[in-house]
Amino acid sequence: MGDTSGQVVAGGNGYGNRLDQLYCPSDVLIDKETDSLIICDSANLRVVRWSRRSGTTRGEILIKNIHCYGLAMDDQRYLYICVPEKREVRRYQIGNKNGTIVAGGNGEGAGLNQLNGPRYIFVDQQQTVYVSDSSNNRVMKWNKGAKEGIVVAGGQGFGNALTQLGWPEGLFVDTLGTIYVADFGNHRVMRWPKGAKQGTVIVGENGEGEGANQFNGLGGLSFDRHGNLYVVDFRYHCVQRFSIE
Repeated sequence: MGDTSGQVVAGGNGYGNRLDQLYCPSDVLIDKETDSLIICDSANLRVVRWSRRSGTTRGEILIKNIHCYGLAMDDQRYLYICVPEKREVRRYQIGNKNGTIVAGGNGEGAGLNQLNGPRYIFVDQQQTVYVSDSSNNRVMKWNKGAKEGIVVAGGQGFGNALTQLGWPEGLFVDTLGTIYVADFGNHRVMRWPKGAKQGTVIVGENGEGEGANQFNGLGGLSFDRHGNLYVVDFRYHCVQRFSIE
């Protein structure tokens, strides 16, 4: 906190496919057990792991030949990967190259067993998978072992009404089942309580721009333990922090 410059912890050697390089990384998580970063190295079609120990100069490939975008890990250390090209979410045991489909996988469409343009994912303690189903303008919830998902936010077409989303991106779900979603097309972050038919805007909705409480290109989002919200704005090349009541 308070630093005015950052420190490179993975990549930083230009774009490329060497083990000391990344190319359009799209998501990252911390594996506390191995004290390492797991990164979706999107344009290289791979998921890589970089140790956080000082002196680390290269990563290792965990999974290759995968068109990945979003990442998540559950309490049992299963790795979940969103695969937009195949319109599915796959679960992997680290060290095993063969994954299992846990959401989607039935082609492009808007059916309850389908995804279209899936982006970010969130997995809770019950191994429930939440997916921002971007091109369907909705967030889907897939219970463990389910063959179909449940629409838990949006799903009313593209629009800016409180019942709608526009190309949702980043996701976070709290212990009460409240969904926080980056509503890319509407330049806002919304909160949807469990079972709600509509959401509320918690930040944004002041149009596209660089001003206070404005966005232009919402990506991933997350919370810290103090309830501060962090939001990626990839068109303005920054991360914004908000204190949420």
